Amino acid sequence: MTATPTLRASSRLLALALVVTGMAGCSGFSGGINRDAFRPYVAEVVQGNFISKEQRLVLSPGLSRVQVREILGTPLVASLFHADRWDYAFSIQRQGVAPQNFRLAVHFKGDVLERIEGDELPSESEFALRLIKPRAVGKLPPLQASDEDLRKFKSTPEPAPSMPTAVALPRTYPPLEPASP
Repeated sequence: MTATPTLRASSRLLALALVVTGMAGCSGFSGGINRDAFRPYVAEVVQGNFISKEQRLVLSPGLSRVQVREILGTPLVASLFHADRWDYAFSIQRQGVAPQNFRLAVHFKGDVLERIEGDELPSESEFALRLIKPRAVGKLPPLQASDEDLRKFKSTPEPAPSMPTAVALPRTYPPLEPASP
C-alpha cells in the first residue's frame, strides 16, 4: 500500500518544522547563556604535601630526620638509592586557575639535616589567594550623592502617633481559688 498524499505532506511538514526548530534553538545560545554553563566539570587534582613558607623557615641545619618529618610530613619521594635525600613535591590543578607546582628537597648527613634546596614557597595566605578564580568586576556606580540627590530624600518629621486613652485597671483582683468556709 502507498501512503496517502496528505500523510506524506504532513510528515514532510513535521520534519521541516523539527529542523527549523532545532536550528533556531542552537542559534540562541550565543546571546543569553553563559558559555561556562556548558563546560564539563573538571575534578580538582591535588598531589603531594603543601609546604608553606612558614614551615620552610622553621627548618634549619642540625635538625634530626624525625624533627623534619614532624614539620614537613612524610616525603613524597624517599629513595633507597638516595637515602640522604627526601623530596617533597606539591601540585594542584583547579578549573579556572593556573596550576600550582612547588618542589623542596632536604639533604641529610647521617641523621642530621645538612641543607635545603627548592622553589620559592608561598605563605599559607598567599597560596589560598592563588586558588581563587579571579572575578570580572563591572563598572561600579558613583558612591557619592549630590546635594540635589539628598534633597529628594529629606523628609518632614512624622507626627508622633496619638496614644490610646488608658483604661482604668481595678485596684484589687478576685482570688484565684474559692474561699474556704
